[in-house]
Amino acid sequence: MRAPIGSFDDARPAPDCLHLLTGPVAAAVRAWSGPVPADRLLYVDTDPDIADTAVFVEHHGPELLDASANCVVVAGRRGETTTLAACVVKSATRVDVNGVVRKHLGARKASFAPMDTATGETGMEYGGITPVGLPATWPLLVDAAVLDTEWVLIGSGRRRGKLIVPGKAFAQLPGVVVLEGLGAPVA
Repeated sequence: MRAPIGSFDDARPAPDCLHLLTGPVAAAVRAWSGPVPADRLLYVDTDPDIADTAVFVEHHGPELLDASANCVVVAGRRGETTTLAACVVKSATRVDVNGVVRKHLGARKASFAPMDTATGETGMEYGGITPVGLPATWPLLVDAAVLDTEWVLIGSGRRRGKLIVPGKAFAQLPGVVVLEGLGAPVA
């Protein structure tokens, strides 16, 4: 099947590609429920060497920048307590870590989590972290603009491959909190 966005000729329902996903992502797809059915989550095979957004968009077309989102892991600290959370924003923006995220987590300090923490805690590869399959106890902060996007290209849990997901499907993920202004314009 042809993907609804981009120039991907071989888009397949994610439930048919569980063997290509990391364990946590495959488990989340298997357990998927809600108004957007699991077969609307699509998997497309992509080159892991061009997984980073800027290179990916350069290779597959600039129109994907507005239809792509990034998922990053952040750490909010207050005293001795550290809270891990994930943030999903459109790729043309950056996560407002020191404003919206810090305030929402009630943290004195917030920053991007170290790579080994992000990959170790999620069971996903750096550069492919996705909100599908994150630890259910984590807050999942999603910029409202992501939900308003018809189809969103996001990581698959691995550097190889991407998921194409209806924007409204992000609202049915565990721990989701939709926030206006989470994605700030890139300076």
